[in-house]
Amino acid sequence: MKQHKQLLQQSALLVGLLFLFACKQGQPQQSGDSSAVKAAVKKEKGQFPFYKDIAVKPGLHFEVVSWGKGVDSVGGYLLLMSDSVRNNYKSQSVEREGIITDVWNMDLDNDGNPELYIELLSKKNVKDLNVYEYSGNSFNKISFPPLSSKSKKYYGGNDQFMIKNAELFRSFPLVSTADSTQQKGAVKVLHYKLRGNTFSVDEVTE
Repeated sequence: MKQHKQLLQQSALLVGLLFLFACKQGQPQQSGDSSAVKAAVKKEKGQFPFYKDIAVKPGLHFEVVSWGKGVDSVGGYLLLMSDSVRNNYKSQSVEREGIITDVWNMDLDNDGNPELYIELLSKKNVKDLNVYEYSGNSFNKISFPPLSSKSKKYYGGNDQFMIKNAELFRSFPLVSTADSTQQKGAVKVLHYKLRGNTFSVDEVTE
């Protein structure tokens, strides 16, 4: 009888220990260093240095997001298209060499397909354009022409892209070929046209 009573006590003790163990396992475990967890999920400053949302028409938006760590001029950017009317969404990833300073949309060739113009500061005072036309449900790159050898002789940076009357222009101060100093008041203006996804350039004379 005494042995039977001890057996019951041992069985009750074992059940109790199992119950406590099960309760402990069901509780969420807490990390010993909560600050490390917070640091891991904290967004790093400058991780997405540029963002712009362009509304083309109701329901149709283009968004441009740049990213990169370390050197500001090296990284990439995303082109995003959101057409909530047709429930259609597209994206394209592009590598970049330069800092995105501005983005705008145009339809320079008047073909009904919008173009995205991504302005990049490729050097300290030198700008360039990446151009993408959205057509056929995808982003298609259009090569933007470099400066001609004639223009390069008098080019020292500090250029500006401008939109006037829905047309694209570029201006930059002329520099002396002898010592690369800026010629007082002298500015070159270039006029860009787009036909058949090909750019042409004309020099504006005053």
